[in-house]
Amino acid sequence: MAALLETPRLTLRRLWEDDAPFMVELLNDPSFIRNIGDRGVRTIDEARGYIAQGPMASYARYGFGLYLVELTAPRTSIGICGILKREELPDPDIGFAYLPAYWSKGYAQEAAEAVKAYARDTLALPRLLAIVSPSNDSSIRLLEKLGFTFASLRRLTPEADELKLYACPL
Repeated sequence: MAALLETPRLTLRRLWEDDAPFMVELLNDPSFIRNIGDRGVRTIDEARGYIAQGPMASYARYGFGLYLVELTAPRTSIGICGILKREELPDPDIGFAYLPAYWSKGYAQEAAEAVKAYARDTLALPRLLAIVSPSNDSSIRLLEKLGFTFASLRRLTPEADELKLYACPL
């Protein structure tokens, strides 16, 4: 798959079905489940379905979605970062998740800055939102470094946990 975005250390590209083994690992990491939620993806086939019904469907419908983040050298999948459009929110939001081995190395900020520039310069979005669990201090710090400001507390559904909603004009 061709690179969509490149930074000095990273390559971001669209997810596709061959990324299913990595997605099983990422989606079942305890930090992903704790901070984002359990997607119920346990097998390679379920991960292929998740990719097809999530990121790939988003690319077709909106022209954007979550992207695989890889180290450029050596080529290693480390996480996902991209733009989502949720029916419950008025504007697209940025999302990201990384395997713990790649935390605190600046990769999340590097990828998110590239995605934010892409949203502004290529997609011409007027603003990006972000939602985050109130206890996820590292993601909140990253959003603030990226220029996002707290907007409100929000539930995506009446039964869902309360999340912090951030916004950033582009």
